[in-house]
Amino acid sequence: MLRYINTDIVFQEFPDEVTLAINISGCPCRCPGCHSRFLWADTGTFLTEETLSALIRDAEETITCVGFMGGDADPAAVDRLACHVLHSHPGLKTGWYTGRTALSPLVSPLHFHYIKVGPYLRHLGSLKSPRTNQRMLRRRPDGTFEDITARFWKR
Repeated sequence: MLRYINTDIVFQEFPDEVTLAINISGCPCRCPGCHSRFLWADTGTFLTEETLSALIRDAEETITCVGFMGGDADPAAVDRLACHVLHSHPGLKTGWYTGRTALSPLVSPLHFHYIKVGPYLRHLGSLKSPRTNQRMLRRRPDGTFEDITARFWKR
């Protein structure tokens, strides 16, 4: 079962969205240069459907998206929670930041409007760098994904 450390309302994680970002602990990726090392330990509050709905209700007047920041230790649980958001909180979009280079077969891309894939590699930079290995994908109305990474690059 997933645990989360904290949440925040953010404006830059997913384009054109006001996002309830949920920082999920227990990250197995351990990317060199990680800016969120506090998420490596498997600590925090269990993230159940009930807990997730309570977090959403507390922020629903403000947010347009729910973002799962991590969760690579249990991608099926992230998928299940994203599906819960879509069915129980219609109108909200969902996004996922995964440090993996490919999407797990335990995840349905149709449960996400945005997916960021790729570990942070310091020498390549974050999404803000044209050299990054990370990719931000946005689901099109037909269910396919387009790479919108270039929108993040500093100009």
